[in-house]
Amino acid sequence: MTAFLLPVAGPESAFPLPTAAAATGEAAVRAAALDAAARLFVERGLERVGLADIAAAAGLEPRALRASYASREHVLLALQERFVRDFCQRAAQAMDACREGDWSGRLRAWVRTGVDGYLDNVALHDVVFHDLRTHDRHAWQENPVVDQLVELLEGGIAARVWAAPDPRMTALIFFTALHSAVDRVIVCGEPQDDPVQVRHRLAQTLIGYFERSVQWWSRF
Repeated sequence: MTAFLLPVAGPESAFPLPTAAAATGEAAVRAAALDAAARLFVERGLERVGLADIAAAAGLEPRALRASYASREHVLLALQERFVRDFCQRAAQAMDACREGDWSGRLRAWVRTGVDGYLDNVALHDVVFHDLRTHDRHAWQENPVVDQLVELLEGGIAARVWAAPDPRMTALIFFTALHSAVDRVIVCGEPQDDPVQVRHRLAQTLIGYFERSVQWWSRF
């Protein structure tokens, strides 16, 4: 599997800013459309879902849906953006619950949020990030999740808790490691395994690796 990557926004972003007067109505249409699309994409796959199907499932007129999303690909991009935005919000909330200056706690919260967020949404994650994706090097460099992790690492470095000569490279390594480790659990996990214990072991393994990687006494 490939890590979830948010494409670089272009002039035809799936989220053009609505006018103030239309914001509430458009937001409701978008939310209904994305909820319906997520369900249909998971149930049928991308290729078997069109805008008409999404409109019907969301209880919308096709014209209203097209006013927000010109194509299925625009809906897909919007789902990707929402998935990443929701992940970042959950991670931020988990980190903010840590006491001030607890950089280790913040990193642990980020890792646990990442593991849970991926495993709780495997079907949606895979259909919106893999079914119509090709490798995009730019997406690895401009990714809100990686940006969030860079900010975390830079904070710990500034506080003289961690050391990393290249925080963005370190964040990319951590991000890729988390995805690869979760993918291994998905592919190799046994049905009889306790899901809670599997998640705990996975998170602890990643946390141990990440923390050792940025310790002051590491030599680069």
